[in-house]
Order: sequence, then structure tokens, then C-alpha cells
Amino acid sequence: MRHFASIAELAKAAGEELGRSEWVEVSQEMIDRFAEATGDFQWIHVDRERAKASPFGGTVAHGYLTLALAPRLMNQIYQVDNIRLRINYGCNKVRFPSPVKSGSRVRLHLKLLSVDPTPKGTRVVTEARMELEGAPRPACLAELVAVLVPA
Repeated sequence: MRHFASIAELAKAAGEELGRSEWVEVSQEMIDRFAEATGDFQWIHVDRERAKASPFGGTVAHGYLTLALAPRLMNQIYQVDNIRLRINYGCNKVRFPSPVKSGSRVRLHLKLLSVDPTPKGTRVVTEARMELEGAPRPACLAELVAVLVPA
């Protein structure tokens, strides 16, 4: 866990690797709950029997579920003091190079790309790489944009 006492201290780390999270299992229960939350019940995610005959040999997580794990895992990687809140502002360049099979484990690698002041806070852009255990390619690549509002 990298700890920054302020946004100014975070800004000094621009261009640096911030670290990586712990592994988290993407269970079938998690996939099913995401399907319920989003209404995306495509068979490749929730129909265990039909998915066995797919090229993946079983169900796979929604790409957006993989992406949605980023804020949770980000909290394991770095913390900034003296902020009132962190707002997820959006994403740039999101890709899903490898499917996440049910029961697989992923972890987040984070690199700080930029820290820029704005009228309403500080925009922070990170390069997120969701590593898929045992796979040569990541499950997700994205630039994550957040706004930090100072205390």
C-alpha cells in the first residue's frame, strides 16, 4: 500500500508504478450477482451447462464486471490523505484481451499517469492492468480517470 499525505505528494509520483492488489477470485456467484444487477443474462455468463460447450469450457465473467473490480482493488494499492472524496470520472481506452473464467483469480496493477488540477478538484489518470492468474495476457486494460476533491 502506497500512502500519500496529500494530492501534491501524489502528483510527485506521476509516471510511477503504484503497485498491485491482492488476488481476488471471480466466482460464479459474483458473476450471477452482476448479471442480476445489470440485467445481462447472456448464456456465456450464467448458463453453466451450455457454456461447457463454448470455446471457454465454462462460464466467463462479464468484461464490465472485471472492470468494476478496479475501484475495490485500487483501495489496496494507494491512499491519499486530506481529500474529501474520490469520484470515478470515467475511463479511456478500455480493452478486454482475455476472458475471465468462473473461478479464476485477478489482481490489479496500477501506474500513475497524470495528476492535473481542475476547477472542481484534481484529475488523476491511472493505467490499470487487470492481471489474470496463469494467463499470458491481462483480462482488462484501461486508463481510469478519477477526480480527488480536497478536504
